[in-house]
Amino acid sequence: MPNERPRSLVTGASAGIGAAFARALAARGHDLVLVARREDRLHALAEALRERHGTHSTVFAADLADPAAPARLCDALVESGLDVDWLVNNAGYGQPGTLVANPWQAHADFIQVMMTAPTELARRLLPGMRERGYGRLVNVASLAGFVPGTAGHTLYAASKAYLIKMSQSLALENQAAGVHVSALCPGFTWSEFHDVTGTREKMNAMPRFMWLTAEEVAHQGIEAVERGAVVYVPGRVNRAIKAFAELLPDRLALWLSHRESARYRNLHD
Repeated sequence: MPNERPRSLVTGASAGIGAAFARALAARGHDLVLVARREDRLHALAEALRERHGTHSTVFAADLADPAAPARLCDALVESGLDVDWLVNNAGYGQPGTLVANPWQAHADFIQVMMTAPTELARRLLPGMRERGYGRLVNVASLAGFVPGTAGHTLYAASKAYLIKMSQSLALENQAAGVHVSALCPGFTWSEFHDVTGTREKMNAMPRFMWLTAEEVAHQGIEAVERGAVVYVPGRVNRAIKAFAELLPDRLALWLSHRESARYRNLHD
């Protein structure tokens, strides 16, 4: 590592997998750049990390749905003289309903947060990592990126498939420069995600063995990118689902997806 104390930037750090990444990286001696909309939560997390691990955290309250947010964030890093050794593109959410059930602006914001912002942050921060000869980039994708799309939450699986493919290309482009890039593809994870999408009651009906904690996902994601795994699916059940989905004929897989969608998707149409 080029720095005695590496610095990690985590988006969506106020809760769930993002907060778990921040805690796990702080435990490894990293200083943090914490990014999310809820500034009060970020400051609380920063203080907790300082007390427990002696780390320094820089807080940036930002809404990545704003197209100008990634540039403002990176400009602020330059002005503060803060290099970033790890980038964890974690910020994300689900958009309930079908494509026509929601206004275009809702979809435009979703695309900005889920695809455009992580791509721009990677483009802006990778040159510094390459120049220093060290970097780690984790794009938090999803098991949904491997299975057929569903009725409802129209763009979610598509956005995660995008992150997987982008991560593969970035891994090939940057491996000779000492930069590891990994797509982390969790399945069902205990977090606020399903509360926000209004699907918590449906999710509670899913068998408990299908779930991982945010801490488990973050820990496995860190280990995966360190060892150079380009695509990693945490959890044996999730890896079995991925393998099963890849074996099914497209028509059968799509039929199963359609049949099961109502169990865990809100159509609002």
